[in-house]
Amino acid sequence: MVQPRLSQLHVEGGLTMDDEVEKLMAERNYSLDVEKTWAYSSLPEIHLHLPTCVLQFQNIKDGKQSGFQRTAKVCLRQIYQDVLYHDWQTAAELMTNYFQTLEDTSPRNQRIACKAIWRMGTTILQHHPNSSVEDVELFTRKMKIIGMKHYLKACLEHAFHLLCNGKMDEAYRELSLAETWRYGEKSTAQQEVLKLIQGYRALLDYYTWAKKNCFVHEKANDVVDSSIAQEMHKYFRQASIGLHDAVQNPGVWDPFILCYINLLDFYDGSEEALKVLNNYASDSRFPPNPNAHVYLYEFLKRHGSPPKKLVKVLRVLYHLAPSHELMLEFNSLLLKSKRSRHHKEALTVLFSLLDFPTWKGDHNTWKCLLKQMKKAIAQGYSDWIKEQWESRQEWWPALQFSKYRARKDFEENESYACRKATIAGILMGKGCKYFVTIFHLGYKVQKEKLKKIRQYVQDHSLRQLSGC
Repeated sequence: MVQPRLSQLHVEGGLTMDDEVEKLMAERNYSLDVEKTWAYSSLPEIHLHLPTCVLQFQNIKDGKQSGFQRTAKVCLRQIYQDVLYHDWQTAAELMTNYFQTLEDTSPRNQRIACKAIWRMGTTILQHHPNSSVEDVELFTRKMKIIGMKHYLKACLEHAFHLLCNGKMDEAYRELSLAETWRYGEKSTAQQEVLKLIQGYRALLDYYTWAKKNCFVHEKANDVVDSSIAQEMHKYFRQASIGLHDAVQNPGVWDPFILCYINLLDFYDGSEEALKVLNNYASDSRFPPNPNAHVYLYEFLKRHGSPPKKLVKVLRVLYHLAPSHELMLEFNSLLLKSKRSRHHKEALTVLFSLLDFPTWKGDHNTWKCLLKQMKKAIAQGYSDWIKEQWESRQEWWPALQFSKYRARKDFEENESYACRKATIAGILMGKGCKYFVTIFHLGYKVQKEKLKKIRQYVQDHSLRQLSGC
């Protein structure tokens, strides 16, 4: 079979439909019974260059859909499947024929076809091994003309493709042109895309500013041309205006926020930066976002804010993402307080961290937990531990304290296994599987140490303290 060139994905005129069918029929060598079915059809023939399995609806009459429309739907499903399995060549062959759906007189069908051709065609061209940046550019240009309602999205997607291919100047030009585009009344969807375009254009301004800033720092001991400083300030203004406008709109703007904060911080705008971060983290119009609180915490820490403010931010982060790595810092800050309720909260934070599989093998977390449990017991706050254990006693033994886990932990690190065995003994008593396994494995090597651990567990386990 003759392989169609990638440039055939461009929407442009060619052979008549009858000539195309005659040529493709010869190439595909369809069986005689299929040819007879077409020959005796009462409808004017519109054939697609498709496999027989897709052509099964070509001559079916339906009160709601023509055979061509049904064939086109099956064709599109087949394109989706080929794209899913990265069969780019077959998808390209099918897509060259799916273009015929643009001839449909129904406005609704035309809209659906236009969007499908844009989405699938762009994906195929971006991934096909024989395509080029120029192929994508030509296809995008023609899709902008055909589907005006998707113009802004097509521009944004094309800009991403250019950036992925290292063409930053071309991407910037594409975004700048899209920013000034006007066609009829703006819909809400178009407004949303326009905000993204403005934001990404501002990100590229920031990138240029950052490069020039690095150049200035490298020449720290040399005289820097005043024109470079002026140019830096120009890009700062363009980037800061664009980023400021973007982050005012509800949404997740993480990379935009970071760039905007860096700009403000560089030009001694720390108060404005703090205001932006507080708004991003606390404004109810924005969706809950753990990263917003991480950025706020890191900014406050960098500027030497008091522990009270840091704790307040991390407490919100704890409720949003209790497994976040900053929870160990949260735990440390709480322990620095003199209030017992903060120490209780610190213990809760550690138990919550260990609820997650990603943390269950973290040696430092178990070490901190044992230390704080012993301190709570010594100060008469065993009920803190009991409170945490009540909600976990049904599922923690299988997750944390199985016999298999004990053997694996002991092989990995004996000291770590002994600390964990102490915790297991405090929570479940010296008869639990984990404690017994570690005791037997390490008795010959660390006899005295394990005897002390067993005595401590016997005196301070929750079972012993509750009188069971």
